[in-house]
Amino acid sequence: MDNKLAGVTQETLAQALGQARDARLAILEVMAGTIAGPREELSPWAPRITAIKIDPDKIGMVIGKGGETIRGLEADFEVEISIEDDGTVSVYGVQGEKADECVERIRAMTKDVEVGDVYTGAKVVKTTTFGAFVELTKGVDGLLHISNLGSGRVEKVEDVLNRGDSVDVRVEEVDRARGRIGLRLLSDDSDSSGDTGDDDGDDDTHRRPRRRRKMSTSDVPE
Repeated sequence: MDNKLAGVTQETLAQALGQARDARLAILEVMAGTIAGPREELSPWAPRITAIKIDPDKIGMVIGKGGETIRGLEADFEVEISIEDDGTVSVYGVQGEKADECVERIRAMTKDVEVGDVYTGAKVVKTTTFGAFVELTKGVDGLLHISNLGSGRVEKVEDVLNRGDSVDVRVEEVDRARGRIGLRLLSDDSDSSGDTGDDDGDDDTHRRPRRRRKMSTSDVPE
């Protein structure tokens, strides 16, 4: 120990270091009584910094026109976001839970659309005579064809959907060469799964005899 005070003896230094050691052990004992080891996960309310890597070509998507998108994310989730040229996105959040939600939003925004992906609460941005365009992520729209709007024939798109509506859709087709994304309503999937689609007409011929058999057995006196 480098000590510039000539009047401090070795005994005094030894005593001071001993007291410091006892104090340190006492503090560690109190800490161990409160929590034996580090938590596997941070508390949802604990501040945190999370860094993720995105495609550098999609940095503009996160920033938005004039910084509109990134400012919106910071306001919605109460975080600060910084982006490096290599695609590293750092999210600083006082509330860890909101910071995690912001990270997931950015991942969803920059993720490549794949067949089978499900988007809930997607907004209808335009309707046409042949279908509706639905915004999956910022700057990425998919086509919900009129034939996929319901189990029966739909005469007019606006009979089912209008601009500004929120819908749940599933990606059915991704044509990267043409930049085309085909969608299907999830509600339509649930209906078709219960009715087995085009096989309904064939199954009716078998279902009717089964219903007649049930009726005949119920009429037999006990």
